[in-house]
Amino acid sequence: MAGSLNRVMLIGRLTRDPELRFTPSGTAVCNMGLATNRYGQDQSGERKEFTDFHDIVVWNQGNRKLAEFCGQYLQKGRLVYIEGRLQSRSWDDQATGQKRYKTEVNASDVQFLDSRGDAPATGGESAGSVAAGVSGAAATAQGDVDPDDIPF
Repeated sequence: MAGSLNRVMLIGRLTRDPELRFTPSGTAVCNMGLATNRYGQDQSGERKEFTDFHDIVVWNQGNRKLAEFCGQYLQKGRLVYIEGRLQSRSWDDQATGQKRYKTEVNASDVQFLDSRGDAPATGGESAGSVAAGVSGAAATAQGDVDPDDIPF
């Protein structure tokens, strides 16, 4: 097989409200946290649910204002589909002088899988119609992560 592939597809719930900011050149970027569930066995062989946490970065792409839409319409607890690629970056920590590493999902597509009325209450918002539609995969994942179980 020639070439390589770097593709990530996730369905999960946001662990915090999105943080929208702008670069000095005016490009919007939105940072979000996402929790996904998986099932397996613990050391005793008992079936157990495990939660993984992912850092998501969404940029505006040309005329697509994806980062701005995420910052405006999403909040903690919302169910979303994220598609993108893994990206690792490194920097020198000024406090300790050590090299630090971080792996993030650089999102190329974000779909809102629940309406605002279906999301856990976070600020008194009414039901809206900004959801992008629910696929069959989303219907099976609905409710996998309880936002009250997220530690932050």
